[in-house]
Amino acid sequence: MSSLYEEIATPPASDVPVRRVTINVNGEPRTVDVEPRLLLAHLLRQGLKMTGTHTGCDTTNCGACTVLFDGRPIKSCTMFAVQADGHNVETVEGLASASELHPIQEGFKEEHALQCGFCTPGMMLAAKALLEKNLNPTEDDVRWALSGNLCRCTGYQNIVKAVLWAANKMRAESI
Repeated sequence: MSSLYEEIATPPASDVPVRRVTINVNGEPRTVDVEPRLLLAHLLRQGLKMTGTHTGCDTTNCGACTVLFDGRPIKSCTMFAVQADGHNVETVEGLASASELHPIQEGFKEEHALQCGFCTPGMMLAAKALLEKNLNPTEDDVRWALSGNLCRCTGYQNIVKAVLWAANKMRAESI
C-alpha cells in the first residue's frame, strides 16, 4: 500500500481527512490513501502514474480523461477517486498485452487515426466499450459511441475507420 502523498510534492493539510480506497486498475488491486476531494483522473495520473489518462477540460466536454469504470466509459475528471473504491477501472495502459497491441490500437495505427495523440486514449476506451457490446457496428454506431470525445486534429474520419478496422479484426478472431 502506498499513500498518494508520498508521490506528490505537497502533503495534505493536517486537518484534511484521508480515506483508504482499493481500486482494481487494469486488473491489479491498488490500495491508496486519498483526500475525498481528489479526482479519479488525478489519482490515475499523478498517484498511480497512469499518464495515458489525460485531462483537457475538467468539465466532461473533451473526453480525454475517459476510462472504463466497471466496463462503462466514464469521464474521470468529474469522478472522485473515493467513488471508485471497490470498482474496476481500465486505462489505456491496460489495453495492450506485454507482447501485442489490442486490435483497437492496431486499428488506430493502420488507419492513421491520430495526430497529436491527446484524445487517443479516451477514444480507444470509448471504442472498446462499444466493441464489447457490438462487434458489428455501423459507422453511425461508432460516431455515436465516440460523440463524447473531442479531437482537435483529425476530423474523425480515420478514427471511425480505425474502430471499424478493429471490429473486423475482433470478429475474425472470435470465429
